Amino acid sequence: MRHVELAVIGGTGLYKFPDLEQVERHAVDTPYGSPSDSIVVGQVGAHRVAFLARHGESHTIPPHRVNYRANVWALHHLGARRVVGVNAVGGIRADMGPRVLAVPDQVIDYTHDRLTSFCDVAGAQVRHIDFSEPYTDALRRDLLAAARRAGVAVVDGGCYGATQGPRLETRAEIARLRRDGCDLVGMTGMPEAALARELGLDYACLALVANWAAGCGDEGEISLPEIYANLEAVTAQVPKVIGALLAG
Repeated sequence: MRHVELAVIGGTGLYKFPDLEQVERHAVDTPYGSPSDSIVVGQVGAHRVAFLARHGESHTIPPHRVNYRANVWALHHLGARRVVGVNAVGGIRADMGPRVLAVPDQVIDYTHDRLTSFCDVAGAQVRHIDFSEPYTDALRRDLLAAARRAGVAVVDGGCYGATQGPRLETRAEIARLRRDGCDLVGMTGMPEAALARELGLDYACLALVANWAAGCGDEGEISLPEIYANLEAVTAQVPKVIGALLAG
């Protein structure tokens, strides 16, 4: 198969990549089980792109049940060397409200009981990766520059707090995340970023703010219809950013 220039992992609200042409579907068997869905590979202009719906194309897999190892391994197996993880998140910091796009530069992992490493199999070599900077700086900068070229507003930096899900967080939990220095909260940022690092992939996160995290906005109870409306609006910007990234 021809070289895959970029892989995109779509989160909640992004189950297909609209600009793909000459599409092929790949059901990849991995040593770690099955990925969330078939990987769709196609063309965006002259560029070869792979797309995978993290929760499955019908959103049937909750965050704590995603087979992150199989997903990342399968994209690597198909030849991807750069991966953009698109993640729906809640906003904590004042400038990260609903419908904002952000490219975080740090992460704190609050998840538990997930398979977090390719070392978690018998006989595997134990590798202690440097994870001081969890996102690849060059790809982050390329994403930010692409957004500017596409005329899409994006926030540079911020700390992503990865929680277990699938429930949303309590006000007290968000207050703790804020004290810890988190600016965004989501459920799928880890272990995806660490697994990409283990395989030597360039990885960056494009975070789509769907709602204020608990206690951070003026609203009371978080409304799921409002979340989906915000996601629909902000997800429409993603193909513009990815297109500009590829054209870079």
